[in-house]
Amino acid sequence: MSAARPLTTLRTIAVTATLPLLLTACGYGSEAKKDDDKTNVAATGGKKLSADAVRIGYFPNLTHATALVGLQEGLIAKELGDTKIKPQAFNAGPSEIEALNGGSLDIGFIGPSPSINGYVKSKGQNLRIISGSASGGVKLVVNPDKIKTLDDLKGKKIATPQKGNTQDVAFLNWIAEKGWKVDPESGKGDVSVVRTDNKVTPDAFKQGSIDGAWVPEPTASKLVSEGAKVLLDETELWPDKKFVITNVIVSQKFLKEHPDVVEAVLAGTVKTNEWINANPDKAKASANAALKAETGKELAPAVIDPAWPSIAITDDPLATTLKTQADYAVKAKLIEQPDLNGIYDLTLLNKVLKAAGKPEVSDAGLGAK
Repeated sequence: MSAARPLTTLRTIAVTATLPLLLTACGYGSEAKKDDDKTNVAATGGKKLSADAVRIGYFPNLTHATALVGLQEGLIAKELGDTKIKPQAFNAGPSEIEALNGGSLDIGFIGPSPSINGYVKSKGQNLRIISGSASGGVKLVVNPDKIKTLDDLKGKKIATPQKGNTQDVAFLNWIAEKGWKVDPESGKGDVSVVRTDNKVTPDAFKQGSIDGAWVPEPTASKLVSEGAKVLLDETELWPDKKFVITNVIVSQKFLKEHPDVVEAVLAGTVKTNEWINANPDKAKASANAALKAETGKELAPAVIDPAWPSIAITDDPLATTLKTQADYAVKAKLIEQPDLNGIYDLTLLNKVLKAAGKPEVSDAGLGAK
């Protein structure tokens, strides 16, 4: 599997963060470009924590809004005092997991499938999920001239970001529940599942090489702006219309050695999520400003306006939905039944939430003992 082009590291001056514009998803096969000279300068005169710096990874996706806005607005840096943030941008889950496992990343924002795979492959030794970040933001969009109903998908070519990624697993499960057959390895069957990088999916759609896509935001709204139609919002398939799309994970080594730093980051993410939910228009503008500062471009209103409200920002990791997504991957024969006991450690998050007067969240029985 070839690697996608690396992303540039988040460039920051003081607590102002910017990032590259790539339409990506939680999947497989890429690297992050590291540049230790490009770090944010934390608030001076702050409290002294046990680490001089913390390396935080994320994707430049709207589903990673906590990272985008928290860095852009300085809300995470403020909680870290004199501890600097060294941000790293990734465009796929496995490279972020590799960085975490290799000791070049401490904390990361990432999707459920890479979280599960990273935990299982390390036999539960290398990461913990320490918070939620986002729910939703995934849609099935189609060419309305070719597909008018869900039954019309049979025989059509539908893109997902990568084999075994979060959206791919969800789509394969949806196909199976329809009673249709698809080989999970090749993607061939009653529906052709075409694994296509989100950066090229819009061009593939315009060229007619795919008939639709099951993709996260902002790719879904980008396709709609070019003539596609939303046929299904994945939230409609879940109880309470909630499912985890982005987690916050940490290296177990870093968690053990620097719990005060992890707690400070979580204090920053909780305050960021509260600010985003209280100020949705300002938060949307903040994320878009970060994109524009790095690339000279921003997401057009026709893309970001419908994309932004479809993503729910939350501290809750929605642990029961992660277990369900793991079951979907097993059902699709992409993984063997995983042992997820211990994948969560929500101790510090619940401490932060309690101090903020907010309700604690559950690990659904999958917490570290």
